[in-house]
Amino acid sequence: MIRAGDNRPMLEGIKVIDLTSVVFGPYATQILADHGAEVTKIEAPGGDVYRYSARAAQTPGLAPGFIALNRGKKSVVLDLKDAAHVDRLRKMLSEADVFIHNIRKAAIERLGFGYEAVKALNPEIIYVHCVGFASGGPYDGLQAYDDVIQAATGATSLLPRVDGDNRPRYLPSLIADKVAGLHAAYATQAAIIHRLRTGKGQHVEVPMFEAFASFMLKEHLDAKTFDPPNGDAGYSRQVDPDRQPFQTSDGWISIVPYVPQHFPYVIGLLGDPEMASEERFKDVRAIMSAGPELYQRIGELTKAKTTNECLSILREANIPCMPVTDLDDVIDDPHLHDSGFFERSEHPTEGALFQMRDPIRYGDWSAGPLPHAPLLGEHDEEV
Repeated sequence: MIRAGDNRPMLEGIKVIDLTSVVFGPYATQILADHGAEVTKIEAPGGDVYRYSARAAQTPGLAPGFIALNRGKKSVVLDLKDAAHVDRLRKMLSEADVFIHNIRKAAIERLGFGYEAVKALNPEIIYVHCVGFASGGPYDGLQAYDDVIQAATGATSLLPRVDGDNRPRYLPSLIADKVAGLHAAYATQAAIIHRLRTGKGQHVEVPMFEAFASFMLKEHLDAKTFDPPNGDAGYSRQVDPDRQPFQTSDGWISIVPYVPQHFPYVIGLLGDPEMASEERFKDVRAIMSAGPELYQRIGELTKAKTTNECLSILREANIPCMPVTDLDDVIDDPHLHDSGFFERSEHPTEGALFQMRDPIRYGDWSAGPLPHAPLLGEHDEEV
């Protein structure tokens, strides 16, 4: 029993057998490991392909993305075409709390590890299946990767709505994989709570397509919410071509005058009180209809000031704003430094490296130093 104030990990004692690879599943199990679960990553003899997704510092198979998604896990190599290795996995599953994998249903059943087979080994097992598409629909059983899911959910139509270039484009992030991973993490923890209450394990299906469609359409279903629809899909504020960062004399800045009355207010703050006080801007509807004009004027005014000058003026007036930071410079952000988000540590083979701590803070538990990501088969003997 974990008692309040003893600072022990919240998922301590939960054993997870992780047969996932790349991003979707590993992101979910990394979250579980961060919260204290004992995660054993089962890898084929060649290892998770994401080990080789980018150049490693020292050791082939320890790409930066793999390090970010697999810290704190044990790595065990099993060849599931070998009967002896199959028996080892069965033994591990008989003692586990959670089994999570991203192998398609027909293939996992051929290997002998479908839900019913695993349930026969361990009736209380929580069996988490990370799939591309939910069962029962015409896409059931198809392979899915981030690009495919972005295309299927309308994500590739967002940038064309903004800039007028009709060529569909992917959002340059593995966003569908990561969103689905978050769904898998919370679903697993919900199933753990359910088992604590009922004593029963269960099958949990986490489909990437439905997970990302849900994520995308929270705002972008928009007028299609109604039957019949009263307009098109796409949240207008997010696909507004004028709602972009503003250039300053020495860089770029993001300014969000979210309340309509803030538009003329910001214009006055930045140096045009005459326009800000125009009679027409006393009407909220007039402000909304003048959006392109107001955005244009804000952009003209910011060009006459440095980024820091704009930040000082706007923050003093409590207007949301931040400097635009290049991806290469995020690691040097002073807030992330002072909040302890990045942790510098020594990897046993790769030397010094930076890891990102879990962003959530708890009042009754504080995680210790971050563990390292495992070498391929590092824990074969131990496990």
